[in-house]
Parts: sequence; structure tokens; C-alpha cells
Amino acid sequence: MMMLSMGAATTSKSSLAHPFYINHGSRAHMKLKFFPYELKLQHVFTVSSYSRTTTPDVQVEIEYDGITGYGEASMPQYLGQTVESVTHFLEKVDLSPFTDPFQIEDILTYIDSLSDKDTAAKAAIDIALHDLVGKLLNAPWYKIWGLNKEKTPNTTYTIGIDTPKVVKQKTLECAEKFKILKVKVGGNNDKEMIETIRTVTNLPIAVDANQGWKDKYYALDMINWLHEHGIVMVEQPMPIDQLDDTAWVTAHSPVPIFADESVQRLKDVLPLKGAFSGINIKLMKCAGMHEAWKMINLARATNMKVMIGCMTETSCAVSAAAQLSPAVDFADLDGNLLITNDRFEGMLVINGKIVLPDRPGIGVKKI
Repeated sequence: MMMLSMGAATTSKSSLAHPFYINHGSRAHMKLKFFPYELKLQHVFTVSSYSRTTTPDVQVEIEYDGITGYGEASMPQYLGQTVESVTHFLEKVDLSPFTDPFQIEDILTYIDSLSDKDTAAKAAIDIALHDLVGKLLNAPWYKIWGLNKEKTPNTTYTIGIDTPKVVKQKTLECAEKFKILKVKVGGNNDKEMIETIRTVTNLPIAVDANQGWKDKYYALDMINWLHEHGIVMVEQPMPIDQLDDTAWVTAHSPVPIFADESVQRLKDVLPLKGAFSGINIKLMKCAGMHEAWKMINLARATNMKVMIGCMTETSCAVSAAAQLSPAVDFADLDGNLLITNDRFEGMLVINGKIVLPDRPGIGVKKI
């Protein structure tokens, strides 16, 4: 067994309070376990194209040498993935050739090679693997990446498209707990929703149009109106196949424009430079923490802003994404707060700010 003491040769054993071990001498194999788990929403959730009250989900565990890493695949409708497709993918995964979980690059390259899509299923493996490795190192991932937990941003809290009465009720429930809201727009009552929220609170608002605006002049008019009402950023105002129109909107917009549906994985980042001010990274889209970290660094290298987001998820996947949050400009990590049947305790939101636990790995424990 190799022990990295992280200290000088003369350092006494007693001063090494938390030595960590890499590449255990054990020839143990990683064992994969998974099962479906339907997430139940507190409220009907509506975006510009559909409504839902539940989200299909698959919970994943990777056990190695008596330690278990947790992960999950969440599948909102627009991802085009299902419990059946995720379980079919996971059934193909064979981790037996890998006896060293620290070989994250090799393991995830193999996982990615199993299909061209299935990003949520891949993310479930990635998250569980990161949780496992962090536990073996006895360190949370924000520390492994060299991030400062005090630099976590405030998270938005999402209000879906609804009637004025329901929008007002949702806003009253959350306005005192958060520093910034996120509002789904792109429907036929966008202004009514914002005006309703403004009767309750003057908090900054991020809006997500979910490709709901089709005309660039209308989109810019809406953004200018929204800016006058305290909106600080806009996600995906136009369809993904209207990139030139989006670039025009971004060039004229008074607030930053972020890509959501237009950016899935690392390969999508560079083609969006100039068309968007920034990108919204979600683990379920990009296949997990490993690629998300690469996307953040590439976006920074091209002077793009970064947002870390989530789907409707348990605290497992949300806490995994939160490990990256000290490195971003905006965070939308409220997916665990929208459900009634969380399986984990993980990252917290205190006075609107993301608070990372010091537990190792992704920072969760089962409830």
C-alpha cells in the first residue's frame, strides 16, 4: 500500500491527522447496483412545452472494498431518456476489468464508449465513482479540485409557468428564503408572471425561456422589458437551430444570455462562443462531474460565463453539482428542494447561499 503523507520526511506520525491512501493493494472489484426511483414534485412543474408532477429517476451505487459511492440518473422529458433506456445502458456496464477506482479517466472513457447518448446513465456512474474516490481519499471534491467553499454562489429557486394565483403563492413561499429567483417563461403570459412576482418581491430574477421565443426581434423586446423589471440573465431564449438569431440577440442584450439546450457536452462549448454570453452545465446533459469540470475550464479559457444547473434530482446529484459551484457565476441547484421524497442529506441552502458539507466525496449521507 502506498501512503502519501503530504509532509516532509521529518514530520512526526502524530502530526499526520488525516493521511490518505491511493491505489489500495486490494484486488477488489467495483460492484454496480441500480434501481428505479420516481421523484415526486411538491407542485406541478410547467415549462414552455410541457407539465409534470413526477420525474423518473434511477439510483446507482458502486461498492468497492467495503465503501459505497452513490449516484443517480434523473430523466426529465426533454432529455429523451427513460428508466428503461437507463437500466438497459447500466446492464451493459462491466466494471470488472478495473481494480483501481482512481483511474477515473480510463473508466469513464470506457463508459462513454458504450453508446453515443445515454448521458444521464453515464452521469449516474460518474457521480457514484467520484463519490467513491472522494471517500477513499477522505476529502470532498471541492477540496480535491482546489476550490474555496466560501465562494459558493446563491442558488436560484425555480418558479414554473402557472396562473397568477399559483405564481404568487409559490413566490410567497420562497421569497424570504432565497436571494435570487428563476422564472420559466416562453409561454403566453410571460409579462403577467413577472408582474405578479413583482407584487410580492423585488429579488433579482433569472429567466429561462426554454427555446420559447421564435422571433429575434420579439426576443430582444422581451429581454429589454424584463431588464427593466430586474431580470439579471436569460437562458436559452430561442430554439437551438436559430444560432445566428441568438447571436444577434446576445449582441444587443442588456443582460447575459446563457445556453442551456444548445450546450450538452464539452464539444458544444467552442461553437457557441460569440452566440451566447455563457453556458449552463448540467451533469445529466454532460455525463457527469468529470466532463463538467473540463467544460468550466474551457468556458473560462474562452471568456464565457458559467452556470451550474440541475434537473429535478435528489440531494445526491444536486450535491455532486454543488461541488463545482465555487467555480461558477450562477447556480440553479434547487432540484432537491422541489421534491418530497429525497433519499439523502447533502448540500444545504442557507439564506439563499449554497453551503457545502465537509463530508468526503460528493458530501451526502443516506437519510
